[in-house]
Amino acid sequence: MDIQSLMKELHFMQQSYATLFSVTNKVQAQGDEKLDILTSRQHMTLIAIAHMSLENATLMNIARKLDTTKQTANKSVTSLEKKGYVRIEPSKTDKRSINVVITNEGKQALVTSSEKTTLFLEEIFHEFTTDEIETFWNLLQKLYRFDGKTQDGFEEKATLEFKEQLQSDLDSYQEKVLTEFSKRRYGGANNE
Repeated sequence: MDIQSLMKELHFMQQSYATLFSVTNKVQAQGDEKLDILTSRQHMTLIAIAHMSLENATLMNIARKLDTTKQTANKSVTSLEKKGYVRIEPSKTDKRSINVVITNEGKQALVTSSEKTTLFLEEIFHEFTTDEIETFWNLLQKLYRFDGKTQDGFEEKATLEFKEQLQSDLDSYQEKVLTEFSKRRYGGANNE
């Protein structure tokens, strides 16, 4: 390969890295503003916990799911605990560990923030087609694997169980949110 081609390729890598860094910061900052009751990090921490069984929701596993340090996960869990959205329980399987449990208030916070989160995602991706979003996700996963490790993603269903009233609220919220999402994304057309 000639030097010009190598320089061009390196330039695109540098620009991609710088843009990824900036986009991550921008999305987190604007997400913090839009989510209102939760920061983006707190929201993702609750989502991570919801994707784990109770016995697996340890600080170490939360950190692994979010690909962050145990100290950063602990800071996020502590802030959620202060808000009453999670509680800490001793692990029944490992006396050296604790388990993080989402409280009913935390579940309600997730339901309440779901509309804002969904509409924020629509705002972020409004210029993308569904195929472009899928390609983007696949490319991000490919980028994540640069060191040979795959992401412990969020593809599996969350394990949260809701009280009957909260489940009813969630179902109602979901219908309302999807209607608004469809209206914004497709100009009101119901594409079922």
